[in-house]
Amino acid sequence: MSLFNLLSVSASGMAAQRTRAELLVENLANSETTRTAEGGPYRRRDAVFESQPQGSPFSAVFEDQLAAPSVGVAVSDITVDDREPELRYQPGHPDARPDGYVAYPRINPAEDMADLMSATRGYQANVSAISAVKDMIQRSLDLMR
Repeated sequence: MSLFNLLSVSASGMAAQRTRAELLVENLANSETTRTAEGGPYRRRDAVFESQPQGSPFSAVFEDQLAAPSVGVAVSDITVDDREPELRYQPGHPDARPDGYVAYPRINPAEDMADLMSATRGYQANVSAISAVKDMIQRSLDLMR
């Protein structure tokens, strides 16, 4: 695996974690949303990752010779929570049903905050990997001078 492939793998990880973080922030922002354009309360969304071959035009020749493809990550799907909404008794609420219950999204802010911290750390780990590869490339260039 070449250093340029390592950059592609880390970049794919950063993109995937960014998408995950955006979905988690959207979930947190809508944790009390009782009415959406689709009707009903907001539905929690989550990213599903899958491995994906990574390539770099700079290292395609080396990959062909070594037969060692590099594998990154990509968001393959965004799932929507299909569980029944949480019902709270609030008869004065504008979105209350005739029985006085209001449907709220099934979102656990503590769980989403922990997931958001995990996504942030994953993103930071990929930034660190890219920085290390950049330093290796720079040292390789310095040695060739």
